[in-house]
Amino acid sequence: MVHISTQLFGGVEAGGTKFVCAVGAGPDDLRAEARFPTTTPDETIRQVIEFFQPYRGRLAALGIASFGPVDLNPRSPTWGYITSTPKPGWANTDLAGPLRRALGVPVGFDTDVNGAALGEHRWGAAQGLDTFIYLTIGTGIGGGAMVGGRLVHGLLHPEMGHIRLPRDPQRDPFPGVCPFHGDCFEGLASGPALEKRWGARAETLPAEHPAWALEAHYIALALTAYICTLSPQRIILGGGVMAQPQLLPQIRAGVQALLNGYIRAPALLDSIETYLTLPALGDRAGVLGALALAQSSISNH
Repeated sequence: MVHISTQLFGGVEAGGTKFVCAVGAGPDDLRAEARFPTTTPDETIRQVIEFFQPYRGRLAALGIASFGPVDLNPRSPTWGYITSTPKPGWANTDLAGPLRRALGVPVGFDTDVNGAALGEHRWGAAQGLDTFIYLTIGTGIGGGAMVGGRLVHGLLHPEMGHIRLPRDPQRDPFPGVCPFHGDCFEGLASGPALEKRWGARAETLPAEHPAWALEAHYIALALTAYICTLSPQRIILGGGVMAQPQLLPQIRAGVQALLNGYIRAPALLDSIETYLTLPALGDRAGVLGALALAQSSISNH
């Protein structure tokens, strides 16, 4: 039996914009933390190894919560790789392998959003639930899901940011920014989509700007699709775009209007403020999720 609470773990939140590394055992026990910009794979992975080097021999396991798509199949020769990412220079990059070799510990590897979902389940807004979604809306859009107490993998892993949404070209002539699909959810509603559509960074747009009503509309469309498909007990909405306080109330109203009373669940009808909510772990959900992945990598064996 592994006693997790007495051990030290490493966590890597591998983001398309920045990497966050931490050593600890949970939100109340973080011994060290560092963040640095995502540059080339060689340089970034070297910085990660340098951060953990002083803890070599003291870590029980390492968890990596990575931007994707990634290969999560443990029987695959490219397990631990970032695969067909649009991020320049990062396609087909072995991320887990060099870290496992350098640090000599078991590695838990998953998507950044599955990792954040696990962190919220262990310490945050999804405690006590077994079926829920964690969605991040920022530089990209991605969703992690737990169903029946297990993170969803399957064919690959969920790619919730790339579902197709109905777009009214009269209301929104913007063709989208996704290099693969144009006007998928990420192509229409990510931070870069907001900036390109309106010609200004999202955080500079005032609360009453029409950008936010359109943004809430697209997010609500996506959430109703997820609700009808996975029947989650809660949806947690993270990412930089969700830092806009005017957005969440509009999304809640949009979801209720789109579902139109069809799903007769009290959570949707009477307590949507707790059903659609922000991460309890805030912007630390990703790196804490990576620590949770590290813990799971040894508790599952």
